[in-house]
Amino acid sequence: MRMCLCGRVNSSVVVCLAMLMWPVPASAQYSAAAASPAVGEEYHIEAALAWWSPEPKLIVSSESLGIPGDDVDLVTDLGIEKKRLRELRLVLRPAPKHKFRINYLPIKYSAQAIVPREFVFNGLRYPIGLPVNTEADLTTWRFGYEYDFIHRSRGYLGVLLDVKYTNVDVVLDSPIGNEFTSQVAPIPTIGIVGRGYIVENVSITGEVSFFKVPENLGEQLNGEGRYLDYDFYGTFNFNRYAGAQFGVRSIDVQYRKDLDAGTLNFMGWYFGGVIRY
Repeated sequence: MRMCLCGRVNSSVVVCLAMLMWPVPASAQYSAAAASPAVGEEYHIEAALAWWSPEPKLIVSSESLGIPGDDVDLVTDLGIEKKRLRELRLVLRPAPKHKFRINYLPIKYSAQAIVPREFVFNGLRYPIGLPVNTEADLTTWRFGYEYDFIHRSRGYLGVLLDVKYTNVDVVLDSPIGNEFTSQVAPIPTIGIVGRGYIVENVSITGEVSFFKVPENLGEQLNGEGRYLDYDFYGTFNFNRYAGAQFGVRSIDVQYRKDLDAGTLNFMGWYFGGVIRY
């Protein structure tokens, strides 16, 4: 399986990036202190916990025994509903321009539903009225490195290189059988990240990362995919050790590998807290 850039970044992404790079007017007192790091930038270890409520759009298909699979919508066909997710983020910062990042995002859904339309999944035909229990595990780990090629006391602009290890495991349990589709693969991505302070203890951060499998490589690997992840948030720092965050996050994934394919989209607001040392 390979995943990568999905669609185009919408206008809100462009506007937010522009806001990050736009110079913020500073008072004489603020300029005098500009040589010292901002309140939220004095740390070597940073940990954040976020509560995210994305709207899921999940479509999968699976072929078996030479029988093509239909596109199955896990939300409208199988009853998966929006729920609150938790994400853990850890940043190790040995030097001002260098950061090592680890993110853990467990995405797990379960649902019970009566099939509203007939479809084929993994070689089985699911008729209208059939009761189905669905379990979907779409958990993601992210391991990355960030280099801030522009680093100032009140902001930075950098490049992201990371690997997202995403599990796609969907199980349909019904009276006619237990069927599943499962794909696990590392997803290399590249991206850009920036942060600016609008006042001494309030910052705005934005990052976009993406990946795309070239067509010729996809043919050789018998798979293809597109991936896009963007995240924009504000941080209010109570002091150098703790702060609160509020932002919006979107993840778009499309993949096709061997007999399986899927389109996964998550978008919504989140809030959380951050501690530093």
